[in-house]
Amino acid sequence: MRELSLHILDIAENGITAGAECVHITVDEQRDNNRVVISITDNGPGIPKKMIETVTDPFVTSRTTRRVGLGLSLLAAAAKRCDGEFTIDSAPGKGTTVTAAFAFDHIDRAPVGDMAATITTLMAGNPDIDFLYIHKINKNDFSLDTVEIKRELEEVPLNEPAVIHHLTELIRKELEKLEPKN
Repeated sequence: MRELSLHILDIAENGITAGAECVHITVDEQRDNNRVVISITDNGPGIPKKMIETVTDPFVTSRTTRRVGLGLSLLAAAAKRCDGEFTIDSAPGKGTTVTAAFAFDHIDRAPVGDMAATITTLMAGNPDIDFLYIHKINKNDFSLDTVEIKRELEEVPLNEPAVIHHLTELIRKELEKLEPKN
């Protein structure tokens, strides 16, 4: 995939499809330490231990509509190609955490991409799911919690176009503020 944000979208959607009601997404750009660490945690049903061993094989999937599952295998390959690591921590009934780390300055590392569009696409398509998005660049961070947003919106649905537009712009502005000033 051309952007890490698309990997995040895919992994989060997998968790939602499996039954997660809450998804935490963290992008930690440790530029001072030459690392980018992405973590997606859900409270879904988890992945059985037997399947964890094969989940990064592109020809293994739990879906019945197709016979390949490229999302996790592509993310794992991208992390390893960029002097990073890939892990899955999961247990039945306890949810799943997928973590991918990359060397920040590796020539093959895809850009983080449009996180504002990724997060608001997830929210628009899954208004009943709770999302916590945290983005860090060195020592600065920004977080967005849909539980709080839904509370503030009261009767207005999260996927209302004006709300999604506002949240997209808010995320973009907050991410700009995180960028180091040179």
